[in-house]
Amino acid sequence: MDTNPLFLQNEDDIDFMPIIPLHDTDGENADDTVIPEELPILPLRNTVLFPGVVIPITVGRDKSIKAVNESYKTDKLVGVLAQKDSSVEDPGIKDLVSVGTIAKVIKLIKMPDGGTTVIIQGKKRFQLESIVAEEPFFKARIKPLEEEQIQNDQHFDATVSSIKDLAAQIIQLSPNIPAEASIILRNIENPSFLIHFVSSNLNSDIFEKQQLLEMNDIKARAEMLLHLLQKELQFAELKNKVTNKTKTELDKQQRDYFLQQQLKSIKEELGGDTNDREIQEMKKKAETKKWPLAAKELFQKEIEKLERMHSSTPDYSIVYNHVDLMLDLPWEEYTEDRYDLRKAKKVLDEDHYGMDKIKERILEYLAVLKLKGDMKSPILCFVGPPGIGKTSLGRSISNAIGRKYVRLSLGGLHDESEIRGHRKTYIGAMPGRIVQSIRKIKSSNPVMILDEIDKVGRDQRGDPSSALLEVLDPEQNHTFYDNYLELEYDLSKVLFIATANDIASIQPALRDRLEIIELSGYAVEEKEEIAIRHLIPKQKELHGLKDMPFKINKPVLQGIIENYTRESGVRELDRQLASIMRSLAKDVAMKGKIKPTLTNKDVERILGKPRYSNELYKTANMAGVAVGLAWTYVGGDILFIETSLSDGKGDLQLTGNLGQVMKESASTALTYLMSNARKCGIDPEIFKKKNIHIHVPEGAVPKDGPSAGITMMTALASALTGRKVKPYLAMTGESTLRGQVLPVGGIKEKVLAAKRAGLKEIIMCWQNEKDVEEIDANFIKGMKFHYVKTMNQVLDLALV
Repeated sequence: MDTNPLFLQNEDDIDFMPIIPLHDTDGENADDTVIPEELPILPLRNTVLFPGVVIPITVGRDKSIKAVNESYKTDKLVGVLAQKDSSVEDPGIKDLVSVGTIAKVIKLIKMPDGGTTVIIQGKKRFQLESIVAEEPFFKARIKPLEEEQIQNDQHFDATVSSIKDLAAQIIQLSPNIPAEASIILRNIENPSFLIHFVSSNLNSDIFEKQQLLEMNDIKARAEMLLHLLQKELQFAELKNKVTNKTKTELDKQQRDYFLQQQLKSIKEELGGDTNDREIQEMKKKAETKKWPLAAKELFQKEIEKLERMHSSTPDYSIVYNHVDLMLDLPWEEYTEDRYDLRKAKKVLDEDHYGMDKIKERILEYLAVLKLKGDMKSPILCFVGPPGIGKTSLGRSISNAIGRKYVRLSLGGLHDESEIRGHRKTYIGAMPGRIVQSIRKIKSSNPVMILDEIDKVGRDQRGDPSSALLEVLDPEQNHTFYDNYLELEYDLSKVLFIATANDIASIQPALRDRLEIIELSGYAVEEKEEIAIRHLIPKQKELHGLKDMPFKINKPVLQGIIENYTRESGVRELDRQLASIMRSLAKDVAMKGKIKPTLTNKDVERILGKPRYSNELYKTANMAGVAVGLAWTYVGGDILFIETSLSDGKGDLQLTGNLGQVMKESASTALTYLMSNARKCGIDPEIFKKKNIHIHVPEGAVPKDGPSAGITMMTALASALTGRKVKPYLAMTGESTLRGQVLPVGGIKEKVLAAKRAGLKEIIMCWQNEKDVEEIDANFIKGMKFHYVKTMNQVLDLALV
């Protein structure tokens, strides 16, 4: 037996409109209906019939059809009982409940498919007494149950009113329930029928409905119905909330889809989708590329991935940027080198004065390229003090050989991803600086300056200098791997030129890969030429004095260099010349004229009194003071070594911010003099009676190294013997306990510093003679060099 619950059911279950009698009292006014003691029984599979309610049912089982036909022929009454389990196809007596509803068959309709539809109306509840027959249909003895009549009970009236209100709210919240249902509810006056009508159409299970039917107390039935309605209302409200939320989300999706379709149509009208056009342009551009096989395969794979993706997806921009980088890189695209060696030499000479060693090395490289046609580029490293033109020399080299120029500043770099790139899946990922530079200049064989390679940082984020090992190794850099590019790139044709101030700061493994070319500071004569050829014309142009007829003579220029600068390079000189040009520009602006020749008085008026003086070194020294030569990262410098004796027990005191090596040099010098006192003309007893104090000005500047060894020994011998050190004399060299003099480095810088200071003689180790010979003879004219092997020779030359 199949039925269709009508009111408060899911949309899929609604097949009929609710049906009620025209007068709600008709259903329960059974006083004029004669109810027999025995009735045919009609089992209902999935609903409970309540008194007064009219429902249509589809009868399909043979027993049920026979029972309906039998009752329709007689008094049209039938006993309706619900099945305990609706899945049972052929129910027995045990499968039926004991309380049901006496129903009247209102209409019997034969269906075309052979089935029968019956419209029945509940009349009165009954109790099943016993089964009198099972064939051809169930027939049972029954006992009708009377309904309690309630008069003037306010609590019951309030409960019924609440039932009506809750039912009306549920109807309003449920879009699948017809609006007419609320009108029907308002027109029901009989409380008992209202309870039965609402109960019949309640969206509850069969068990709860059967409980309602079996309750004899109508008040309790109303209370239980009210409780079930409250649950149903909460469920309806939640369902409505979820439905509205889903509808809102769907509406937004539909709106977005609609707008996307409109946008697509507009783009097609304007000549196609922008993204599609870009992808097609990329494919067209790729056809002209000289791809390596691996790059070609990866590009094809990435383009296919891009075509499958929508432009609004997050990964689209990642893949697009990667493909764009591959297209921008100059795969196997090289500029043509100029092999005219004479012209290249001319360009180098015009841009930089001196630096013959570097110019020679570049011309050798060009000569091999010209003869062989192809070779791995050398990895050069220019080491020297600041301001001597190491970085600018790189640009001159690129101009000389006709290559593109790019500079990479490595100072303070602390993340190896800056060299090798980031994985492209990271937010903000970029290729490394090497690949970015190659992409920018569109050439695979540029001159690339790795500026300040000695100042690369190192911390927990990585060691960039280790990442540079691959870049700067000619045996490896033809397969340089960038993490972002995810491909190997050939850097073997790039001419790498590194610059550094202090080679000791470079990691040993990296230093081993570099071809070191030492650059020393400039002599006064070199600075004069650089100023005349480059600095003065540049500053005149920068200050608007290009067309002004005035000149700075060499003696005046020499005065500026000696009195206002103390450096190996020319940066400070450039700043002093800029100060002079500003003052001259002010004179032109205020007076409209300028002096044709700059004098020393004009320089002193503009720059002030001389900052440095050589007179200090020319004065006769007292006993115990010797002049040493030192090397610093800004070039050569002069050091005074002062020694003083005082009464005491022979203690040695060292001051002047000295490093460990320098302290050990002082101890070595004292030990040598103590062991060779009589040979040096020193009373041995003096070491027991006098305290010795060695001081090296300037006290705030840290000093270290072995090159002051012979200077300290000379200062000690001078103080202990009372003999003064020869004036205009400087010295440099390391001493040993045996009295040997060993060679030291930085000879050119030290000699030029002595020349700047006005010193005339220098004592050094005989093995340093080759270093002096490399210095231009014009720069050291008038200076005398003494080459020694032992300390005895030093003391003979130094002490008066």
